[in-house]
Amino acid sequence: MDQTHKMPGKRVELQMARSMCWHCQSEVHGEYFCVQCVKVQPVSKELDYFTCLGRPRLLNIDLGVLEAKFYELSRTFHPDFFQNKTDAEQAISLGNSALLNTAYRTLKDPIRRAEYLVQLEAGAAKDIRTSPPAELFEEILALQEDLEEFRATSPDQDPAHVEQLRDKLKADRELLERRQKDMESRLFALFTAWDSLQGRSGHDDHVRGKKDAVLKEMREILSNRTYLRNIVTDLVDTIG
Repeated sequence: MDQTHKMPGKRVELQMARSMCWHCQSEVHGEYFCVQCVKVQPVSKELDYFTCLGRPRLLNIDLGVLEAKFYELSRTFHPDFFQNKTDAEQAISLGNSALLNTAYRTLKDPIRRAEYLVQLEAGAAKDIRTSPPAELFEEILALQEDLEEFRATSPDQDPAHVEQLRDKLKADRELLERRQKDMESRLFALFTAWDSLQGRSGHDDHVRGKKDAVLKEMREILSNRTYLRNIVTDLVDTIG
């Protein structure tokens, strides 16, 4: 079956890696395929994931619209349609598909979406804390002491004490999981605050200052959440 691509009926655009067709050197302006030689064009590796999937930099996303755009672009660039093409075209389809897949996986998950937006706007969001958040400092230190004691105590020597420690650590884990959910609730509230600021026209210092404050709080929450998640993982691995 002939799987030759046809030019789309309407002009569709996406930022490409170059302003000239890699094959015939004709000028390109964002089309998926060169209008002269109909060769697939490489998507720019510098393209941010929101633009890649036709979304503004907002944090509340219609997942149905996102999925529809992803499948539209996936059909356009899927390697199966380039099996009979040149090596260069096959490589471009693979590269474009890989970028689309990564963009979709990132944006469909709200936490990864927030981490990515903060990274774009204000630097890395996944810096893992090396010490507990200030408000949890004493609580986490006490928990870590209990963990060390649990690991050092033999069930054969003092089974009752081991079970007592296990029960306490389970309660601590449940408390930390609730704190994680509280953090996520606050984070999702900030999604709405960010989107509202993005919808305001102009780039005055007042709006920029508010956006910076939202980004800073989101980055702090994401960092704290990562720290707590690692503690919870350690608890699960230790006590089951």
